[in-house]
Amino acid sequence: MEVIGYKCFNEDLSNRYKVPFEVGKTYEIDGDVKFGNDGNGFHFCKNIEDTLRYFDTSSCSICLVKGSGKVFSYDDDYNGFYDMYVAEKIEIIKKLSREEIIDIGLNLYDYRLYRFIQLFKLSCDEIEQFKEKFSNDKILNNYIDYYQLGNNDAFKTR
Repeated sequence: MEVIGYKCFNEDLSNRYKVPFEVGKTYEIDGDVKFGNDGNGFHFCKNIEDTLRYFDTSSCSICLVKGSGKVFSYDDDYNGFYDMYVAEKIEIIKKLSREEIIDIGLNLYDYRLYRFIQLFKLSCDEIEQFKEKFSNDKILNNYIDYYQLGNNDAFKTR
C-alpha cells in the first residue's frame, strides 16, 4: 500500500526527536508498525492542515511524502483530525516552499480551510490574500481575525 501525504519537520528537516531526514531518501523502520507517541513507524497526514498541530508553523518545514509497506490509518474523532497514517517506510518526496503551502491553503474549503487558518501562522500579505479571496466568507474572516490577528472579539455577535 502507498499513501501520499504531508509531514512536518523542524526547519532543518529533523523530526521532533532530532533525527535528520533528507529529500529524495526513503527510510524504513524495524519491528511492528504502531500509531501513537509510543508507536513505531513514520507518522504523516493525508491533509496538510492536520500536520500543523505538531509543530510551530513559524519555524517548520512541510514535506510531501509517500508512506509505503505496512501503512495504517488513524482518525482522532475526539479532536477532529482525520486521515493520519503511520507507515513502515517513508519517502521524502519534496520540501514545500512557503508559496506552495499558501497555494494549498488558498485552495482548501470549509472546515479544512478553517483548520489551516487556525494552525498556520500567516504573514500580513498572506492574510490579505485570504481575506481577498474569501471576502464573502464571514466565518473564515472571523477565523482570520481571531487566530491570525488576535482579535478576541471576532466571534462575538454584533
